[in-house]
Amino acid sequence: MDNKLAGPLPLRIKICGLTRGEDLQQAVQAGADAIGLVFYPPSPRCVDVDTAARLARAVPPFVTIVGLFVNADPGLVRATLSAVPVHVLQLHGDEDEAYCRQFDRPYIKAARVRPGLDLVQYAAAFPSAQAILLDAFADGYGGSGKVFDWSLVPESLDRPVILSGGLDAGNVGEAVRRLRPAAVDVSSGVEAAKGIKDGEKMRAFVAAVRAVR
Repeated sequence: MDNKLAGPLPLRIKICGLTRGEDLQQAVQAGADAIGLVFYPPSPRCVDVDTAARLARAVPPFVTIVGLFVNADPGLVRATLSAVPVHVLQLHGDEDEAYCRQFDRPYIKAARVRPGLDLVQYAAAFPSAQAILLDAFADGYGGSGKVFDWSLVPESLDRPVILSGGLDAGNVGEAVRRLRPAAVDVSSGVEAAKGIKDGEKMRAFVAAVRAVR
């Protein structure tokens, strides 16, 4: 179904929650346009600054490095940005727009989708956001690893959308065909264990996205 979520082609792919150099290499080789580094300590995919800096040095040109934060102290964010060449921030907490735009980096604001959340109003509260990332609501913060009800996404949402939440090679094609997002974001759907990526799953995920017409 065509709707107003259509983004520029080709659709972009982000693989998030990378913790190991070998996984990052396989993600890039599989065709990821962006890789995500998690700086949220409760997450099993969290990396420290030294590890993140080492991983970032292995990212080739034209692959975007995204740093995920949740309600982080601004000083901590700035210290991380001074040590790690993060291109884009991904903010998953209760941050308001003034917080989000203080770091002089493009940012993505995550919305935890559930019935009753007005996504049009939510997106309007972040006019400076590069995109709105849609994830399933769950207790706590960060990625949920769960699929949300895609029918909750309104056709009137005219902002660039990054679709997340329980995506894998088996369902991402249908998700892209239905919602036509600007990008998709995957983490647990391409893992062998939490924080450990599976090369074959990453390749299958990218192939499933690229197969959509």
